[in-house]
Amino acid sequence: MYPSAKPPMRAGTAVIATTAIAALALIPAGGAFAAPPQACDVRTNNTYEKLLSCVTVDGVLEHERALQAIADANDGTRAAGTPGYTASVDYVVETLEAAGWNVSLDEFPFTYVPLPDLEQLTPIAAEYESGGFTATGYGEVTGKVIPVDIVLAPPRDPVTSGCEASDFVGLDFSGPNDIALVQRGTCEFGVKATNAQTAGAEAVIIFNQGNTDLRSGVLTGTLLGINQTPLNIPVVGASFADGAALAQAGSTARVNVAQPESRPQVNVIAELPGANDSNVVMAGAHLDSVLAGPGINDNGSGSAALIEIAQQLSKLKPQNTVRFAWWGAEESGLLGSRAWVADQVAAGTLDEVALYLNFDMVASPNYIFMVYDGDESGWDAPAGVPIPDGSIQIEDLFESYYTWAGVPYDDAQFSGRSDYQAFIQNGIPAGGLFTGAEVPKTEEQAAIWGGTAGQQYDPCYHLACDDIDNLALDALDVNSDAIAAAVLTYAYSTETVNGVVGKKAPGNFAFPVPAGPEGTVNLPGGGGLAPDHDHSHGDID
Repeated sequence: MYPSAKPPMRAGTAVIATTAIAALALIPAGGAFAAPPQACDVRTNNTYEKLLSCVTVDGVLEHERALQAIADANDGTRAAGTPGYTASVDYVVETLEAAGWNVSLDEFPFTYVPLPDLEQLTPIAAEYESGGFTATGYGEVTGKVIPVDIVLAPPRDPVTSGCEASDFVGLDFSGPNDIALVQRGTCEFGVKATNAQTAGAEAVIIFNQGNTDLRSGVLTGTLLGINQTPLNIPVVGASFADGAALAQAGSTARVNVAQPESRPQVNVIAELPGANDSNVVMAGAHLDSVLAGPGINDNGSGSAALIEIAQQLSKLKPQNTVRFAWWGAEESGLLGSRAWVADQVAAGTLDEVALYLNFDMVASPNYIFMVYDGDESGWDAPAGVPIPDGSIQIEDLFESYYTWAGVPYDDAQFSGRSDYQAFIQNGIPAGGLFTGAEVPKTEEQAAIWGGTAGQQYDPCYHLACDDIDNLALDALDVNSDAIAAAVLTYAYSTETVNGVVGKKAPGNFAFPVPAGPEGTVNLPGGGGLAPDHDHSHGDID
């Protein structure tokens, strides 16, 4: 569907005079990387030419298809706490052990929260996809649906449904099983739900506002904010369309929010020992999906790329120890990576980690190429998170790769909104790649990268349609090579990042000076198109 040829080097490019970037091996101008599959199985891929010719999009897709098959066999999901996640862990462990890596499982506490049930009984019968809220109550309620100051006619803005106690005046919540139907808008979810509970509702459905495409899908979030007290009644989310159906006269429904369960989960940690085992190069990707779908872009793309690269690096004798991590429960709040980092801090071993590279969503179907903005050059306002020394140099390396590949790129805000958060909070330099989530692509971006303006970078973000057909194979190909090049660079030397002198990678080639980001992701004042992939907190309103 998409070309998978390796990009040629462009003639006449300048060279960065630093050890790490100058060590990057390239083929002569006009050439292309290619290697027979049998050669990749037996040789040591210790140069960029060798490694990049063996890391292929077909190889990555083999692992993506395996993850899709796992989801298909497990109710369409690979979320933490489900059999689909356990099977995903088993697949990574078996594949990495077969490739000769040292593999271990790192257990951490996890509370599994099932997706809520939302079913309309009258005047139509339908089962709806529903979203959960943190700080909800639990239980099952079947009863009449009572709309509260909702606005179904366009433009649906403003909407103040449930924001004031007076919104409930004149509505009959005296029954034993009344379900309040409120609409997103103006105030926090927790305020709406608390007002409904105070008015006598036994359950609450909060449906999306419906004023924009981004505020029309299934709603999920948190009930905490101004409200600091968990609810005593079940609260579920719904899409605008389903909320409108539930608002019909004579509507009755069933709402069920099951009690959470303790289900400890694991991260998969794999190591390739190096000559210097006190200078560890880490790369990671979260392995779990959301409950709603198989997560083949989010984040099968990052996970599968690392598996393919691990296989192709298996015979390497690196200068620095290389450690890959497939994190669990990222979608539940970065839990796996946070727990692992906390354990290393407690054991006094985190300072062995030279740097951390994060890969979360690297094949979005309506992509733009983005590099974590370590120098914050693309943003009018700082992200408000620590950016450890060395992170800028990681950004430079990825930018150099994209420049050599002839690929335009931009900045992804260095926000800490994925598994690198715990690392940067503890002083570890970090960087990574991202192709976008729920933010719509602009006309300017479509002119640069192609695709559809006005459509999300990933229209199936956190949905059931994030399946094997939800991948941009050209982006997956480019980014798999970019990841491989970075890992190989730092496997030999991290001198530009943390000052630890290593070895020059074999070969005598170099990447060009970065061409610079396109400058399409930020608007004046620090707002605008920040690529948002936030799993650390839910929406509050």
